[in-house]
Amino acid sequence: MKIRISVAEEKLDYVENYLKDHGIEVSNDGEYVLSESTLDSDFIEVRNKEKDRLNVKTEDIIFIEAFGKEIEIHTEKETYYAKDRMYELESELDSKEFLRISKSVIISKKHVRRIRPSLSMKYVLTLTGGTLVDVTRNYYNDFRRFFGI
Repeated sequence: MKIRISVAEEKLDYVENYLKDHGIEVSNDGEYVLSESTLDSDFIEVRNKEKDRLNVKTEDIIFIEAFGKEIEIHTEKETYYAKDRMYELESELDSKEFLRISKSVIISKKHVRRIRPSLSMKYVLTLTGGTLVDVTRNYYNDFRRFFGI
């Protein structure tokens, strides 16, 4: 079995040797990828416009938006892209800091600047940078509990 590995440079030799000692071949053309876990919720793996892989601090994320299979991760400085599905990103983020407010949007609590009630059990939020997003009816009660409204 051949696998590719994606770990921090300082751990690369150790991981490579460990896998070889256990009969696993490490190769750039491996079918599977072994990567470090980012379960600490401090960083999330993204890609920039040039398709480079980066880790972005979750505290810098204003909101995440899905357009079909395209996922955009918005920060104050730049927009990044992810291949994960929304439910996967949602599970990686700290549930005390991030909330899904519609099928296609996850927001950061600390980047909500204004909450305005709207008709039909909805809210309109103004986020850092002035972006407006809607809390849809399906997420209305979760939103109220999250913000203690």
